[in-house]
Amino acid sequence: MERESANTRDQAPPSGPAIVVEGLTKRFGGRTAFADVTLSVEYGEVFGFLGPNGAGKSTTVRTLGTLLAPTSGSATVAGLPLHPANSGEIRRRIAVMPESPGLYPRLSVAENLDFFAGLYELDHRRSRIERSLRAVNLLDRADDPCRSLSKGLRQRVGLARALLSDPRILFLDEPTSGLDPLAAHDVHELIDGLRKRGVTIFLTTHRLAEAEALCDRVGILNTTLRTIGRPDDLRERLFAKTLEVSTRAPLTEPDSVFADLPGVDGWRRGDDAGEHTTYVLTITDADLAAPAVARAVVTGGADLLTLNPSRHSLQEVYLQLVNEDVEAQAR
Repeated sequence: MERESANTRDQAPPSGPAIVVEGLTKRFGGRTAFADVTLSVEYGEVFGFLGPNGAGKSTTVRTLGTLLAPTSGSATVAGLPLHPANSGEIRRRIAVMPESPGLYPRLSVAENLDFFAGLYELDHRRSRIERSLRAVNLLDRADDPCRSLSKGLRQRVGLARALLSDPRILFLDEPTSGLDPLAAHDVHELIDGLRKRGVTIFLTTHRLAEAEALCDRVGILNTTLRTIGRPDDLRERLFAKTLEVSTRAPLTEPDSVFADLPGVDGWRRGDDAGEHTTYVLTITDADLAAPAVARAVVTGGADLLTLNPSRHSLQEVYLQLVNEDVEAQAR
């Protein structure tokens, strides 16, 4: 029976950030793929990298994965400076799963993994393959030819391949592209399981709901890095907090009803729905404002139907920033 040597799963978590990027830029002749990117990603974090087509996301991943040399700037990946002399060791500490996993259709799942394990010069290949397949719930499909698998299952095999080396950092480039909702959900569960195992995940995706559900923080790239932070922080940074109030009939004197309420800065008439009347209040604190607003509306003689704090989606944050870029370019 094979006995495994120590691997990254058994080692203490490394200290310091998993990825540090400072002023990184990549140009191809006169075209800039991305410019002056500065960010850091902690070990065990799921970091989402968002942006439109052509924004430079995949090129950034290929650069950090040592497949492309940067034009300028610096980076540290898995504790090593991004430098040609360190490329081999960095690749032993990370794994990159491209949008298309590049499997050999005539080979079985296990044969594909054995082939790639050989390319990586990994020891204890059999136990590594078994462990990787178990992690993606494909152990029972080990002998199936890859050509017989659905795209969702092939994506799982691609994840298993990326896990063969027990990477400290896993770069996933559009892992759910083209998948149906059920297959995408399966990949989401796998990513969440990797997070719980302490694997650092750098995720590029066009699915903003996916990023909102999975990622601790996100960065929005449009050649340059437009913003970075937790989704909730980005919402608060870009949009005013509001409280939407719906009543059965209009308030007689809304100015006096909403005046001097704690946590309320102002109000405007909203878009009425049918016979209902809507008011949108600008607030500083929903927990403070909501009870006071409810009491004031009822005291003002109206039937209160709903009272909802605003919740802007990550998609709204994304569109706001990308549209700002489009408008700036048009000027």
